[in-house]
Amino acid sequence: MAEDKKKIATKKTATKKTATKKTATKKTATKSKQVKKNVSTKQKEKESLVISIPRVKKIYNDEVAPLLTKEFGYKNPMQVPTIKKIIVNIGVGEALDSNSALNAANNDLMKITGQKPKQNRAKVSIANFKLREGSVVGTSVTLRGKRMWQFYDRLVNIALPRVRDFRGIKRSGFDGRGNYSLGMRDQSTFPEIDYNEIDKMRGLQIILVNSANSDEEGLRLFELLGMPFIKLEN
Repeated sequence: MAEDKKKIATKKTATKKTATKKTATKKTATKSKQVKKNVSTKQKEKESLVISIPRVKKIYNDEVAPLLTKEFGYKNPMQVPTIKKIIVNIGVGEALDSNSALNAANNDLMKITGQKPKQNRAKVSIANFKLREGSVVGTSVTLRGKRMWQFYDRLVNIALPRVRDFRGIKRSGFDGRGNYSLGMRDQSTFPEIDYNEIDKMRGLQIILVNSANSDEEGLRLFELLGMPFIKLEN
């Protein structure tokens, strides 16, 4: 009887050892699978980040920023000027009489920028213009990040060259701190707008806000980013 009991005890310990070994192997297998999954997800994230960087942003990081640091002698990379935001505005004076004009302007601006515009309201009442405080006088969009760089790329390489008799934009649109404002006569120069679906030609105001401290730095930034300024005569 004692020998039988010993045999049973040894069998139980052996089965326990095999069970612990199996659980350990299962744990190591699951850990290795999790590590592989994490590595694959990290690789996918890196690939998506590489693909999602806008073309102009990559040009700025690789070519424009080093040139600006050499020309102006920046000691800190945070001093290098860059584009912070782009504001696109459409004034809708006829919105006081008809709501359809406001809806059309909103749709055009949404197609151009890919972002829902906000309504700009009057802050002061003016009796001569039949304007009341709080009435909608225009729409605007503020672009930042990826959409900002993509819009800048379309503006410089597609929209501006499609302007009739285009010979370059003026250099006098700076505000003293490097920010540049640009006016366009109609919205049909953008490829997102179908000319047959436009109810009326509407002008656009585009403000390029950057971190430059002077007009000279802002001008050089936009020149290196491909902005087609009028060439100065020697």
